[in-house]
Amino acid sequence: MLAGVLKKVIATRYVLPLREGGSLPGLVEADDLGMYVVKFIGAGQGRKTLVAEVLTGELGRALGLPVPELALVEFDAVIGRGEPDPEVQELLKASDGLNLGMDFLPGSLGFDPLAFEADSAFAGRVLWLDALTGNVDRSWRNPNMLLWHGAPYLIDHGATLIFHHSWANADRFVSRPYDASDHVLSGSSPELAAADAALAPLVDEELLRGVVELVPDVWLEEEPGFDTPEAVREAYVRHLLARMADRSWLPEVSS
Repeated sequence: MLAGVLKKVIATRYVLPLREGGSLPGLVEADDLGMYVVKFIGAGQGRKTLVAEVLTGELGRALGLPVPELALVEFDAVIGRGEPDPEVQELLKASDGLNLGMDFLPGSLGFDPLAFEADSAFAGRVLWLDALTGNVDRSWRNPNMLLWHGAPYLIDHGATLIFHHSWANADRFVSRPYDASDHVLSGSSPELAAADAALAPLVDEELLRGVVELVPDVWLEEEPGFDTPEAVREAYVRHLLARMADRSWLPEVSS
């Protein structure tokens, strides 16, 4: 189920950079006393990474997949003045305003497919979501999954929905097949047909409109080719509905 709106918090302290990510996310404390892994609007990948994080993450949550809670994080660039690292300080100064946070999972471990045996039904559902959204970043080299209290969680969806980097050519992606050969769960006998049967009926226009409404207007404004944020939201809905209708993106997997 969708929350209706994303929780909004105010950053009170920048704790440390997390240099494992190419976009230089950081651990941030907020006014709700929570800790968040924040992806910043001023990073090189820009706002579309944050849009993809919200759309794919919240779509996954609506389909019953484990995604850490997302929150909108209001960040005052003044917080970055005391940061000694010039690269980080520049990033924080460029990120005044609304950024995206993911609930920090203390003590979590990186997912290792050789050490953790994923259930085939779970593997099928994760692969199905990644295929629908064109996730190019859940390989065995970079699983973008965490283990927390013995359970897997899906993180880092900024590399999904790559069609939105070229709206003029977005139609070409509607039927593009998904290559699952490098997927981290391809060796877990993913039950893709069962996942498709269970999840496809849920991804309808109502669900997609609910998901795109979670994206703040400020991340959709001044998009080339669109007059309003609502027009951009409509384009996301149309594209994903067309992809659902086509279905040739479903990958071939060995049983």
